[in-house]
Amino acid sequence: MGVAKLTDQNTFVPESKYARIERERRYLLQDLPEGLSRADHHLQITDNYITGTRLRIRKVRDPKTNKWIVKFTQKFAPNPEDLSRTIITNTYLNSTEAETLSIFEANEIRKNRYQFEYEDRVFAIDMFLGDLYGLVLAEVGFETVEELNSFPKPPFAIAEVTNNEIFTSGKLSELTFEDIRNEIANSGLVEAKPAR
Repeated sequence: MGVAKLTDQNTFVPESKYARIERERRYLLQDLPEGLSRADHHLQITDNYITGTRLRIRKVRDPKTNKWIVKFTQKFAPNPEDLSRTIITNTYLNSTEAETLSIFEANEIRKNRYQFEYEDRVFAIDMFLGDLYGLVLAEVGFETVEELNSFPKPPFAIAEVTNNEIFTSGKLSELTFEDIRNEIANSGLVEAKPAR
């Protein structure tokens, strides 16, 4: 008798009562919006994506207090055609648990996250570091589908990238800023400026 193996065909994942739906739109920015500077308060985030899974370990540090939050997270879009709606489950870790899971630190993203208020909404503005240095993205969340669907692109964004898989964090962990620049150039995501 052989050993039973787990496969996608024989593994059932029930709905989790701990999971929640996130409704977000994501935008590409040239730089921080006017009114924000790199010296403003921000959080330092390191995400480590476990290769081939929907799992990540997120470490969030507040440089003002040197306090950390570490989360073991599963995040995925139930409909791969609609990346504006994801299901997220977080488990908060203590230092021993975080150290035990550190063997998975492979596909890493580092970024500084700023909060920015615009028209009664709080945006998370991410300035990426390391291999993605130069990339700036903004995310904004919504309580209802109606709010999500009716929200216009803010004036400080150069393009909406909500449903462009290349701008999802799991995919970004495999890329460099040069890859992103090539994608932007090849996709026509941003209109070319006329030569002077």
